[in-house]
Amino acid sequence: MKIMNNNRQHLRHTIGVTVKITHESINEILVETKNISDGGLFVVVNPKKMPPIGAIVKGQVQGMGEEHPIVEMEVVRVANHGVGLKYMNI
Repeated sequence: MKIMNNNRQHLRHTIGVTVKITHESINEILVETKNISDGGLFVVVNPKKMPPIGAIVKGQVQGMGEEHPIVEMEVVRVANHGVGLKYMNI
């Protein structure tokens, strides 16, 4: 696992995890993380398949042998190759 800083508030860890994202405009979509930090995550996805910046989505890690909590996240960044999501209320 690679750790990235780039003068950000939270250290980012490069790791690929499958996450189910749900929102009323997209129903649900399975995406793969590019990196995760204590503040949020970046998912690899066509941005046209995701809600716009400012939208609140729900995310849940998939697999790993157990059911994981559902977390609310805000879409805060859109790039050509994915979307940045910030954890809410964590």
